[in-house]
Amino acid sequence: MAQYRLIRFNLNGRDVEKYIDVRASLTDVLRNDFTLTSVKKGCEVGECGACNVLINGEAFNSCIYLAVWADGKNIRTLEGLLGENGELSDIQQAFMDETAVQCGFCTPGFIMSTAEILESGRGYTDDELRKLLSGHLCRCTGYENILRAVKKVMKARLSVDI
Repeated sequence: MAQYRLIRFNLNGRDVEKYIDVRASLTDVLRNDFTLTSVKKGCEVGECGACNVLINGEAFNSCIYLAVWADGKNIRTLEGLLGENGELSDIQQAFMDETAVQCGFCTPGFIMSTAEILESGRGYTDDELRKLLSGHLCRCTGYENILRAVKKVMKARLSVDI
């Protein structure tokens, strides 16, 4: 088997191709080859959620996802949520408004999971949201501000009282 392979995928709305080491994680390829530093290297064993990205609309820990598996897929990182002129998405703004950011290391992963949750188009209870966000570790916030931020965007997008 060859050590390097050409992969093609859509990255934040743009078709890209890259020769990669077949042993490389998606985290390493996104950070090192595409300079997408929102994808954080935390635990590197799929426990903390800091490297979370959306792959075909589903949240994955990119540290335990081989980059070769991304071939032909749609990958979205935090940078892909920004507007045309670099404006923050409603999720990013809610995290700022609700002070759901302290050191910020876990924030991109939380925001990408939030994007997946909200793109489902349905409302969730607090308990459901806690379970959906349970794949993330945060040392700073105590999680309540994060939960408030997610609920704020869910309420705005669905026009419902939560």
